[in-house]
Amino acid sequence: MTTQPQQFPGRWLGGISLLLGPVLLLAGVLTRFGVYFFFPAQLAGYAAEPLRLTVSYGLVAAGLVLLCPAVLALSARIGNAWGALGTAFVLIGLFARIFHAGVDHLAFRLVDAQQSAAATEVVAAGYGVPHVFSVTAAAAVFGWPLLAVGAYRAGVLGPVGALALAAMAALPVGVLKGSTISSVVAAAALCLALLPLGVRVLRTGGLPDRAGLLRFAAVAVGAIGLGWLSTMG
Repeated sequence: MTTQPQQFPGRWLGGISLLLGPVLLLAGVLTRFGVYFFFPAQLAGYAAEPLRLTVSYGLVAAGLVLLCPAVLALSARIGNAWGALGTAFVLIGLFARIFHAGVDHLAFRLVDAQQSAAATEVVAAGYGVPHVFSVTAAAAVFGWPLLAVGAYRAGVLGPVGALALAAMAALPVGVLKGSTISSVVAAAALCLALLPLGVRVLRTGGLPDRAGLLRFAAVAVGAIGLGWLSTMG
């Protein structure tokens, strides 16, 4: 008897992403909390506390990447038009946020090379320049409520979970955005919405066999090692 292929991202990637993505995002938002929201203060904050801001922005970037398979795992369990449209909007919004994370990284490197005042001038000069992600960033705001409606209508999330998922619309979008109360609420609400689902997803089957775990570990270590070596060239 043939078995149906598992839909991407599958139980393990989907479940782990549902757990880690929101947690890493919240950790990053909390780490930068207290540094004023707008980009000149973020650059000055990096100049004063480079480790803190580097950790914060790194955690947020990792969380955003993991939210992509997490959203796909959620969408696979919804199966209605609201969920499909919400998934499309959320993914487009996440891609925009990841693009902004790359700009954030470059801006911090400018601080390293030229100090925060010069970096602020460069960022200010390009802040309003139109770009494809200037348009698609709005999807980050509208996508989460649409996805929440789809999840609620499908019975995947209850009313509290759906409202918590929709609250992600309050997370600011853009380059070098600091943390506000709304940022913390949005990231914490995302944890409330997705962590229980992640636990349920991981509990849907048994543990993987040892050989499978070893293969996965070997591939993961090899990929990380190759990635690290590529940055040294």
